[in-house]
Amino acid sequence: MKISARQLWKRFGGVVALQDVNLDVAENEFVTLVGASGCGKSTLLRTIAGLESYGAGSLTCDGKEIAGPGPERAMVFQHYSLYPWLNVVENIRFSRRLAVHTRERTQADVEAASGRADALLRLMGLAHVAKHYPAQLSGGMQQRVAIARALMSRPSVLLMDEPFGALDAQTREVMHDLILHVQRLERSTIVFVTHDVEEALYLGQRVVLMAPRPGRIDTIYRVPLPAQRTQAMKLEPAFVALKREVLERIRATSGMQTDFELLEKLSQAAPT
Repeated sequence: MKISARQLWKRFGGVVALQDVNLDVAENEFVTLVGASGCGKSTLLRTIAGLESYGAGSLTCDGKEIAGPGPERAMVFQHYSLYPWLNVVENIRFSRRLAVHTRERTQADVEAASGRADALLRLMGLAHVAKHYPAQLSGGMQQRVAIARALMSRPSVLLMDEPFGALDAQTREVMHDLILHVQRLERSTIVFVTHDVEEALYLGQRVVLMAPRPGRIDTIYRVPLPAQRTQAMKLEPAFVALKREVLERIRATSGMQTDFELLEKLSQAAPT
């Protein structure tokens, strides 16, 4: 397995953020994480990235225990985190300037990196804004730069934390098809956090539904869609039915149904 978690626990003070998380992600697999707020999906993603530590259990990438960030794992955040003083191509190339990528680097490595940056510019549709600065770009373009930068070092694992949450619906659909295209070309393993169930189903080969208090895996759904996907598939009965099933399970695990029942009783008891 590319990523493997076993009986993973994490606490924030006295709060259990993750409890007994068991999850395997295969090489080249696209897995999406959904669930109500506070279910631990972003915490799990950050722990896989090595940005958070864990208290018990095991977590490995390529069979090696994750004890911190590593070049084989790249993270894309919801907020673009671009360097405003660098232009597009400089932002994309930035990771190649880090010490982990500069030890024993040869001229051939430099030339190869330059060629990859140019290829990523074209792939992301950014060649015409290569010399622009982040403030001159739309939100969708900024996120393309962030993804290109994450891909620059050829990570085998791409971790994405609600990367399209701030985009409008049309731009988000374009980004969905783009990231699926990138995954087919790069053969990356992707773990993707989202609140949007439709997005999770369209992108993921499997959807992992997490439940809150404490954060844990509740249900894993296999998505019955082919690898080559089109937006029209979102209208198919099987897709709509699975979306409804996942949404109902999120409501059940979040306690929202209980809250609705309480509101209804309060409404019925209210004086007329």
